[in-house]
Amino acid sequence: MARDNIYLEEEFPTPIKQLWLTFSRTPVVMLAFICYLFLFVMAIIGQFITPHDALEIGDKLLFPPAWSDEGDVEHLLGTDSLGRDMLSRLLHGASLTFGLSFVIVIISMFIGIIIGSFSAITRGVKSSVSTHFLDVILSIPSLLLAIIVIAILGPGLDNILWAIILVTIPQFVHVTRDAIKEEQRKGYVLIPILDGASELRVLITSIYPNIIDKIIIQMTLSQSAAILDIAALGFLGLGAPIPMPEWGAMLADSLDLFYIAPWTTYLPGLTILFTVVVTNLVGEGLRHSLKLQKAN
Repeated sequence: MARDNIYLEEEFPTPIKQLWLTFSRTPVVMLAFICYLFLFVMAIIGQFITPHDALEIGDKLLFPPAWSDEGDVEHLLGTDSLGRDMLSRLLHGASLTFGLSFVIVIISMFIGIIIGSFSAITRGVKSSVSTHFLDVILSIPSLLLAIIVIAILGPGLDNILWAIILVTIPQFVHVTRDAIKEEQRKGYVLIPILDGASELRVLITSIYPNIIDKIIIQMTLSQSAAILDIAALGFLGLGAPIPMPEWGAMLADSLDLFYIAPWTTYLPGLTILFTVVVTNLVGEGLRHSLKLQKAN
Protein backbone atom coordinates (compact mmCIF):
# COMPACT_ATOMS: atom_id res chain seq x y z
CA MET A 1 0.00 0.00 0.00
CA ALA A 2 1.42 3.36 -1.01
CA ARG A 3 2.20 5.72 1.82
CA ASP A 4 1.04 9.30 1.67
CA ASN A 5 3.72 11.93 1.56
CA ILE A 6 3.09 13.89 4.75
CA TYR A 7 5.96 16.27 4.14
CA LEU A 8 4.86 19.08 1.87
CA GLU A 9 7.83 20.56 0.06
CA GLU A 10 7.51 24.08 -1.27
CA GLU A 11 8.69 24.30 -4.85
CA PHE A 12 10.43 27.45 -6.00
CA PRO A 13 10.34 28.06 -9.78
CA THR A 14 13.52 28.87 -11.62
CA PRO A 15 14.06 32.53 -12.67
CA ILE A 16 13.22 31.68 -16.29
CA LYS A 17 10.03 29.84 -15.29
CA GLN A 18 9.06 32.65 -12.93
CA LEU A 19 9.61 35.18 -15.72
CA TRP A 20 7.42 33.14 -18.07
CA LEU A 21 4.64 32.80 -15.47
CA THR A 22 4.63 36.56 -14.93
CA PHE A 23 4.85 37.28 -18.64
CA SER A 24 1.98 34.95 -19.58
CA ARG A 25 -0.53 36.49 -17.15
CA THR A 26 -1.49 39.29 -19.56
CA PRO A 27 -3.56 38.04 -22.54
CA VAL A 28 -2.66 41.01 -24.75
CA VAL A 29 1.04 40.44 -24.21
CA MET A 30 0.68 36.73 -24.93
CA LEU A 31 -1.19 37.48 -28.15
CA ALA A 32 1.58 39.89 -29.14
CA PHE A 33 4.18 37.25 -28.28
CA ILE A 34 2.45 34.69 -30.53
CA CYS A 35 2.37 37.25 -33.35
CA TYR A 36 6.06 38.01 -32.71
CA LEU A 37 6.91 34.31 -33.01
CA PHE A 38 4.90 34.17 -36.24
CA LEU A 39 6.86 37.10 -37.66
CA PHE A 40 10.11 35.47 -36.58
CA VAL A 41 9.17 32.20 -38.34
CA MET A 42 8.07 34.08 -41.46
CA ALA A 43 11.37 35.94 -41.50
CA ILE A 44 13.12 32.56 -41.71
CA ILE A 45 10.86 30.52 -44.00
CA GLY A 46 8.54 33.12 -45.51
CA GLN A 47 10.38 33.35 -48.83
CA PHE A 48 10.21 29.55 -49.24
CA ILE A 49 6.44 29.16 -48.72
CA THR A 50 5.17 31.99 -50.90
CA PRO A 51 2.30 30.93 -53.20
CA HIS A 52 3.93 32.78 -56.11
CA ASP A 53 7.36 34.10 -56.99
CA ALA A 54 7.64 37.47 -55.24
CA LEU A 55 9.72 38.91 -58.10
CA GLU A 56 7.83 37.39 -61.03
CA ILE A 57 5.96 39.86 -63.24
CA GLY A 58 2.48 38.62 -64.13
CA ASP A 59 -0.24 39.57 -66.58
CA LYS A 60 -2.90 40.39 -63.93
CA LEU A 61 -2.06 44.00 -63.22
CA LEU A 62 -3.62 45.63 -60.15
CA PHE A 63 -5.75 42.57 -59.49
CA PRO A 64 -7.93 43.29 -56.40
CA PRO A 65 -7.82 41.14 -53.22
CA ALA A 66 -9.99 38.04 -52.82
CA TRP A 67 -12.64 39.82 -50.71
CA SER A 68 -13.42 42.14 -53.63
CA ASP A 69 -16.10 41.22 -56.16
CA GLU A 70 -13.48 41.10 -58.90
CA GLY A 71 -10.91 39.27 -56.76
CA ASP A 72 -9.75 35.67 -56.84
CA VAL A 73 -8.31 33.35 -54.20
CA GLU A 74 -5.37 32.71 -56.52
CA HIS A 75 -4.12 36.13 -55.45
CA LEU A 76 -5.46 36.40 -51.92
CA LEU A 77 -4.20 39.97 -51.32
CA GLY A 78 -4.26 41.06 -54.96
CA THR A 79 -1.38 42.13 -57.19
CA ASP A 80 0.61 45.30 -57.75
CA SER A 81 1.15 47.42 -60.85
CA LEU A 82 3.46 44.78 -62.37
CA GLY A 83 1.22 41.83 -61.62
CA ARG A 84 3.30 40.57 -58.70
CA ASP A 85 1.42 38.77 -55.93
CA MET A 86 1.10 40.99 -52.84
CA LEU A 87 0.91 38.13 -50.32
CA SER A 88 4.10 36.59 -51.69
CA ARG A 89 5.89 39.92 -51.58
CA LEU A 90 4.80 40.61 -47.98
CA LEU A 91 5.93 37.14 -46.85
CA HIS A 92 9.25 37.54 -48.63
CA GLY A 93 9.66 41.05 -47.25
CA ALA A 94 9.48 39.75 -43.66
CA SER A 95 13.07 38.54 -43.95
CA LEU A 96 14.20 41.92 -45.31
CA THR A 97 12.47 44.17 -42.77
CA PHE A 98 11.79 42.16 -39.63
CA GLY A 99 14.59 39.60 -40.06
CA LEU A 100 17.20 42.23 -40.84
CA SER A 101 16.18 44.23 -37.76
CA PHE A 102 16.76 41.14 -35.59
CA VAL A 103 20.26 40.69 -37.01
CA ILE A 104 21.00 44.38 -36.46
CA VAL A 105 19.95 44.24 -32.81
CA ILE A 106 21.99 41.10 -32.04
CA ILE A 107 25.20 42.49 -33.58
CA SER A 108 24.70 45.93 -32.03
CA MET A 109 24.02 44.41 -28.62
CA PHE A 110 27.27 42.43 -28.48
CA ILE A 111 29.40 45.31 -29.71
CA GLY A 112 27.58 47.83 -27.50
CA ILE A 113 27.97 45.71 -24.36
CA ILE A 114 31.71 45.34 -24.93
CA ILE A 115 32.25 49.06 -25.53
CA GLY A 116 29.87 50.05 -22.73
CA SER A 117 31.62 47.75 -20.26
CA PHE A 118 35.02 49.17 -21.19
CA SER A 119 33.67 52.70 -20.82
CA ALA A 120 32.21 51.90 -17.39
CA ILE A 121 35.39 50.45 -15.88
CA THR A 122 37.75 53.12 -17.22
CA ARG A 123 38.59 56.25 -15.28
CA GLY A 124 39.88 59.73 -16.02
CA VAL A 125 40.29 61.18 -19.51
CA LYS A 126 39.28 58.02 -21.39
CA SER A 127 35.97 57.81 -19.57
CA SER A 128 35.27 61.53 -19.99
CA VAL A 129 36.04 61.53 -23.73
CA SER A 130 33.93 58.43 -24.40
CA THR A 131 31.03 59.84 -22.37
CA HIS A 132 30.94 63.20 -24.19
CA PHE A 133 31.41 61.56 -27.60
CA LEU A 134 28.53 59.20 -26.86
CA ASP A 135 26.29 62.09 -25.79
CA VAL A 136 26.99 63.87 -29.09
CA ILE A 137 26.11 60.75 -31.12
CA LEU A 138 22.90 60.15 -29.18
CA SER A 139 21.79 63.75 -29.70
CA ILE A 140 21.54 63.12 -33.46
CA PRO A 141 18.29 61.44 -34.62
CA SER A 142 18.95 57.83 -35.58
CA LEU A 143 17.34 58.09 -39.02
CA LEU A 144 19.34 61.22 -39.88
CA LEU A 145 22.54 59.53 -38.76
CA ALA A 146 21.68 56.45 -40.83
CA ILE A 147 21.08 58.64 -43.90
CA ILE A 148 24.49 60.28 -43.38
CA VAL A 149 26.17 56.86 -43.21
CA ILE A 150 24.27 55.69 -46.31
CA ALA A 151 25.38 58.86 -48.13
CA ILE A 152 28.99 57.87 -47.40
CA LEU A 153 28.70 54.13 -48.06
CA GLY A 154 26.11 54.33 -50.84
CA PRO A 155 22.60 52.78 -51.06
CA GLY A 156 22.07 49.05 -50.83
CA LEU A 157 20.88 46.34 -48.46
CA ASP A 158 24.35 45.56 -47.07
CA ASN A 159 25.07 49.24 -46.42
CA ILE A 160 21.71 49.61 -44.65
CA LEU A 161 22.75 46.79 -42.33
CA TRP A 162 25.99 48.47 -41.30
CA ALA A 163 24.50 51.96 -41.21
CA ILE A 164 21.76 51.02 -38.73
CA ILE A 165 24.21 48.91 -36.71
CA LEU A 166 26.45 51.97 -36.33
CA VAL A 167 23.40 53.99 -35.28
CA THR A 168 22.18 51.37 -32.79
CA ILE A 169 25.50 50.59 -31.07
CA PRO A 170 25.65 53.89 -29.08
CA GLN A 171 22.25 53.14 -27.55
CA PHE A 172 23.50 49.83 -26.13
CA VAL A 173 26.74 51.50 -25.03
CA HIS A 174 24.79 54.15 -23.14
CA VAL A 175 22.45 51.66 -21.43
CA THR A 176 25.27 49.25 -20.53
CA ARG A 177 27.57 51.95 -19.18
CA ASP A 178 24.91 53.60 -17.03
CA ALA A 179 23.63 50.24 -15.73
CA ILE A 180 27.13 49.07 -14.76
CA LYS A 181 27.97 52.35 -13.04
CA GLU A 182 24.71 52.13 -11.10
CA GLU A 183 25.49 48.58 -9.97
CA GLN A 184 29.06 49.52 -9.00
CA ARG A 185 27.67 51.85 -6.33
CA LYS A 186 25.90 48.96 -4.58
CA GLY A 187 27.41 47.11 -1.69
CA TYR A 188 27.31 43.57 -3.08
CA VAL A 189 29.93 44.49 -5.69
CA LEU A 190 32.51 45.17 -2.97
CA ILE A 191 32.43 41.58 -1.68
CA PRO A 192 34.16 39.91 -4.67
CA ILE A 193 36.49 42.92 -5.02
CA LEU A 194 37.63 42.51 -1.40
CA ASP A 195 38.19 38.81 -2.12
CA GLY A 196 40.66 39.79 -4.83
CA ALA A 197 38.47 39.26 -7.91
CA SER A 198 39.35 41.20 -11.03
CA GLU A 199 37.03 43.80 -12.56
CA LEU A 200 36.31 41.48 -15.49
CA ARG A 201 35.27 38.67 -13.16
CA VAL A 202 33.06 41.04 -11.16
CA LEU A 203 31.40 42.17 -14.38
CA ILE A 204 30.66 38.64 -15.58
CA THR A 205 29.64 37.00 -12.30
CA SER A 206 28.04 39.85 -10.35
CA ILE A 207 27.02 42.81 -12.52
CA TYR A 208 25.88 41.30 -15.83
CA PRO A 209 23.16 39.07 -14.25
CA ASN A 210 21.65 42.16 -12.61
CA ILE A 211 21.53 44.34 -15.73
CA ILE A 212 20.19 41.74 -18.16
CA ASP A 213 16.68 43.16 -17.79
CA LYS A 214 17.77 46.61 -18.99
CA ILE A 215 19.59 45.09 -21.96
CA ILE A 216 16.55 43.02 -22.96
CA ILE A 217 14.31 46.07 -22.78
CA GLN A 218 16.78 48.01 -24.93
CA MET A 219 16.79 45.15 -27.44
CA THR A 220 13.05 45.41 -28.05
CA LEU A 221 13.16 49.21 -28.24
CA SER A 222 16.09 49.07 -30.66
CA GLN A 223 14.39 46.45 -32.83
CA SER A 224 11.24 48.52 -33.28
CA ALA A 225 13.42 51.54 -34.13
CA ALA A 226 15.45 49.42 -36.56
CA ILE A 227 12.26 48.25 -38.31
CA LEU A 228 11.17 51.85 -38.79
CA ASP A 229 14.65 52.90 -39.99
CA ILE A 230 14.81 50.04 -42.51
CA ALA A 231 11.34 50.87 -43.81
CA ALA A 232 12.09 54.61 -43.91
CA LEU A 233 15.33 54.13 -45.85
CA GLY A 234 13.53 51.78 -48.24
CA PHE A 235 10.76 54.39 -48.63
CA LEU A 236 13.39 57.02 -49.52
CA GLY A 237 14.95 54.72 -52.11
CA LEU A 238 18.16 54.23 -50.14
CA GLY A 239 17.50 50.66 -49.04
CA ALA A 240 16.90 47.38 -50.82
CA PRO A 241 17.13 47.33 -54.64
CA ILE A 242 13.89 48.03 -56.51
CA PRO A 243 12.84 44.41 -57.30
CA MET A 244 13.25 43.31 -53.67
CA PRO A 245 9.96 43.27 -51.69
CA GLU A 246 11.07 45.34 -48.71
CA TRP A 247 8.00 46.78 -46.99
CA GLY A 248 9.15 50.41 -47.04
CA ALA A 249 10.07 50.21 -50.72
CA MET A 250 6.72 48.58 -51.49
CA LEU A 251 4.97 51.45 -49.74
CA ALA A 252 6.91 54.04 -51.75
CA ASP A 253 6.27 52.31 -55.09
CA SER A 254 2.52 52.22 -54.50
CA LEU A 255 1.84 55.81 -53.37
CA ASP A 256 0.83 56.92 -56.85
CA LEU A 257 -1.68 54.07 -57.03
CA PHE A 258 -3.49 54.79 -53.77
CA TYR A 259 -6.74 55.97 -55.38
CA ILE A 260 -6.63 53.31 -58.11
CA ALA A 261 -5.45 50.29 -56.10
CA PRO A 262 -5.42 51.22 -52.40
CA TRP A 263 -4.50 47.70 -51.24
CA THR A 264 -1.02 48.13 -52.72
CA THR A 265 -0.46 50.99 -50.24
CA TYR A 266 -2.25 50.09 -47.04
CA LEU A 267 -1.16 46.42 -46.95
CA PRO A 268 2.59 47.14 -46.56
CA GLY A 269 1.79 50.14 -44.35
CA LEU A 270 -0.38 48.08 -42.01
CA THR A 271 2.25 45.34 -41.97
CA ILE A 272 4.90 47.78 -40.77
CA LEU A 273 2.52 49.20 -38.16
CA PHE A 274 1.53 45.71 -36.97
CA THR A 275 5.17 44.61 -36.64
CA VAL A 276 6.21 47.68 -34.65
CA VAL A 277 3.20 47.45 -32.31
CA VAL A 278 3.77 43.73 -31.67
CA THR A 279 7.47 44.29 -30.95
CA ASN A 280 6.73 47.14 -28.55
CA LEU A 281 4.05 45.11 -26.73
CA VAL A 282 6.44 42.20 -26.24
CA GLY A 283 9.10 44.59 -24.95
CA GLU A 284 6.67 46.24 -22.56
CA GLY A 285 5.56 42.83 -21.30
CA LEU A 286 9.16 41.77 -20.71
CA ARG A 287 9.92 45.04 -18.94
CA HIS A 288 6.95 44.65 -16.62
CA SER A 289 7.73 40.99 -15.90
CA LEU A 290 11.39 41.64 -15.17
CA LYS A 291 10.47 44.55 -12.94
CA LEU A 292 8.08 42.36 -10.91
CA GLN A 293 10.62 39.55 -10.72
CA LYS A 294 13.32 41.92 -9.52
CA ALA A 295 10.99 43.42 -6.91
CA ASN A 296 10.19 39.98 -5.51
